[in-house]
Formats: sequence, structure tokens, C-alpha cells
Amino acid sequence: MDPDGNPYKVYVNVCAEFNADGSLVPLSFVWEDGTRYTIDRVTDVRLAASLKAGGIGMRYTCRVRGRLTYLFLDDNRWFMERKGV
Repeated sequence: MDPDGNPYKVYVNVCAEFNADGSLVPLSFVWEDGTRYTIDRVTDVRLAASLKAGGIGMRYTCRVRGRLTYLFLDDNRWFMERKGV
């Protein structure tokens, strides 16, 4: 649960790189159970709201182990949406 009490918002550690063109690309993240997931591909980046977890920021649509998931960057903090609380 996040500090504001939202059970859907999970703050995660992210390994990312800045490219020469200034773009920020997430490479992997660590889920709350300590499992590290490699991001196979970022398919989209846009400013968007997380309707489930609350908050707004850059939403990275990522392919991880064959599935699409959202990774949000909000005020220099990365978070994801927890499924089925």
C-alpha cells in the first residue's frame, strides 16, 4: 500500500537509462516481493492518469514476459498498479 493508503499503487525501484537524445528508458523494475523483471520493450510513452491507483505522470506501456503493463513516473517516483486487491 502506498503512504496515502491507496492499495492499488505500488512504488517500485526502476533501473533506467538516459539516451543521448534525452529520452528516459526504463530497463527493469523490482516488484514489492523483491522479484526483478526485465522490460522487454517500451511500446508507448505519454502523459496519462492512473485511474486505478491515482496520480498522473508519464505512463510507459511496457512489454514484460509477453504481457503489457503500465509503469508510471510521477514527480520522480516510479509506481505501478496492483492487480485485483
